[in-house]
Amino acid sequence: MLPVHESAPLADDDALLISAVQSRDRAALKRLYLGYHPRLARLLAQMTVRGPDVEDIINDTFAVVWTHATAFRYESLVTTWIFGIAYRLTMRSLRRQKMRLPEWSGDILEGQCADPVPDTEMMNRVERALGRLPVPLRITVTLAYQMGFGIEEISEITKTPISTVRARMFDARWRLRELVEELGGAVHQSNSKCSLSKNL
Repeated sequence: MLPVHESAPLADDDALLISAVQSRDRAALKRLYLGYHPRLARLLAQMTVRGPDVEDIINDTFAVVWTHATAFRYESLVTTWIFGIAYRLTMRSLRRQKMRLPEWSGDILEGQCADPVPDTEMMNRVERALGRLPVPLRITVTLAYQMGFGIEEISEITKTPISTVRARMFDARWRLRELVEELGGAVHQSNSKCSLSKNL
């Protein structure tokens, strides 16, 4: 659909770009695509098995954005709308292909923290534990800790009640703590404000 190798930040407000897409501005669609592609690819890499599927779903996502842009009523953030489209397309693809989620790729914490001396062993345990979470918990954790979405935004993306998202976050933390301990020892507190292990 659009070149994948290009990369450009979203210089304009997303709402302005969507407004332009509603007026059939292909340049605005391309700017959205280039701005969202890296983030969507990181999320979908955790949810699909084959690399080509990631690109297909991203392309399909922006085909929906192009086709249904006029349906966007500015009642939510453009970010949650686009991620919601990608999420639903991915889940539909997984159900159709009856695919299991792959083992966690281990990049959820990459580049997220600035600890001068990261606890590599603990991070490895957390990453392995994440790969063992049930699908709904794993997706919730991915959206929260890798994508940086809040509870309400995750609720909007997944079309899940806020109470359910909160319960999944609580359950995920509880299970991760148990899994990490099974994999090698108790979770210790990190000084990092962005460390996932701190929140277990």
